[in-house]
Parts: sequence; C-alpha cells; structure tokens
Amino acid sequence: MPFADINGQRIHFEDTGGGGVPLVLAHGFLMDSTMFDPQVAALRDEWRVITWDQRGHGQTVSDGQRFSFWDSAADLAGLLDHLDIRQAVVGGMSQGGFIALRLALKRRDRVEALVLIDSQAGLELPEKVGDYETMAQVWSSDGPSEALGQMVAAVILGRYKKSDAWVATWQQRYATGVEAVYRCLMDRDDVTSRLREIAVPVLVIHGDDDIAIPMERAETLAAGLPAAQLVVIKGGSHASNLTQPDQVNEAIRKFLREVKGAGGV
Repeated sequence: MPFADINGQRIHFEDTGGGGVPLVLAHGFLMDSTMFDPQVAALRDEWRVITWDQRGHGQTVSDGQRFSFWDSAADLAGLLDHLDIRQAVVGGMSQGGFIALRLALKRRDRVEALVLIDSQAGLELPEKVGDYETMAQVWSSDGPSEALGQMVAAVILGRYKKSDAWVATWQQRYATGVEAVYRCLMDRDDVTSRLREIAVPVLVIHGDDDIAIPMERAETLAAGLPAAQLVVIKGGSHASNLTQPDQVNEAIRKFLREVKGAGGV
C-alpha cells in the first residue's frame, strides 16, 4: 500500500501509473480516495490517475494538529514531488476543489489545468452554518449515530444508493468526533477575489441536485476564472462523480483531450 512521508504526515495515495497525462484528484469532506473509483476505472486506460487521502481522512496518518487547506495544498505539492511529477491536471470534489484552487494560487508552476467537481471559491452559505455547527457538536458529544450519519449523507450523497456503506465508514472512522477536519472546512478563507490569478484551463463540473453548494456558486466560480468552462450534471448530487459517474467521466475525458491537444502535459 503506497504512502509518502510529507510535511510530517504519512499520506496514502493510489497511482495507476502509465505514461498518460497525470490527473490528481482530491476527495471531499469525510470521504476518501475511493470515492473516485468510478473515475479511475473509466479513465486509467488513457491517463495516469492519482488519488490521495487528505489529513484526517482515509488511510492517511496525520499528526493530529490543526491545519488549513493551504497546508493540504502543500501536501499535494509534496506528493507531486514524491511521484516526480513536474505538472499535472489537478482536481477534486468539494473541499478537494478548495485544495486544487489553493495549489494553483500557491504553486502555479505545478498545475497544468484544474478539474473542480461540485466546489466553490467562497465560504459556506450563512444560512447553513448553524445547522452544520449543531451537527458537528452533536457528533462530538454523542457520537455518530445512524440518524446523524444519514443526515450528513443526504447533504453529501443525496440519493446515492450506496450511502449506507459510507455512513458505516464514518461511524467507525470518526467515532470520537470530526473536530480537526470540520474546523479546517469551516474556518477556510475566501479566495474568490483571487480567481483571476488562475489562468490555466479549468473544468467546473456541478450537479443540478447539489444541496450543499448551489449552482449559483458554480456559476460564480466559472465566471471568475479566465479560462473556465461549466458542465452541469443532470441529477447530480454534491458528490456528482458518484451519483452520475458516466456524465462526469465523459466531461473529464473530453476536457483532458482538449488539454492534451492544446499541447499540455
């Protein structure tokens, strides 16, 4: 099982290998690299697909200290170094997109293009913050009950048929609470005003049934990026790459071929 020691963390990753365009994908909140299994299966014959577990998620062993998405972007840069990848198409779902944006801002030289799935550049919707804080407090004080897990799954996964398996994973993985990963998510900075600094090609993918991040945020994200295109996923939840993988895979496939045809990595 591949791990890389980066910035005091032991980062777990998976790499299909091969000589194709490197596509590096980062997962969403509470998820892990396996959420991209449909993308790996569909894209690996043509591209080198790399997925990884962020601090506090999946099989990565972190130091337990507070961290930000800027720290996670540094972890990602370290992973590219570990794999001897000069530039890659970097992307992710939701908070994975937050990390990809910050890497593009911090290390423009490492990013050939971006794939942002159900993500945004701003902060959480003010009207949702209170509910999220309550759920996190209950999780920490009472543990991840089945009912609470299903509430979280409804936000992230919508009507995904395998959501029960994710709930069971969360109950085991975060039995003592979600404080570290939750605070990273909620205390992040707003990078909307800096989007014009990112001149690389960007694919913005967004599910039209995403209840966590409304379509207006995706439109704002795409409009703020100089070279972005927006693809709407019909019936897609917040994790549209899981609920509507065929649509997402086709959008990514088309985009990567465009990047390659334009003389990218």
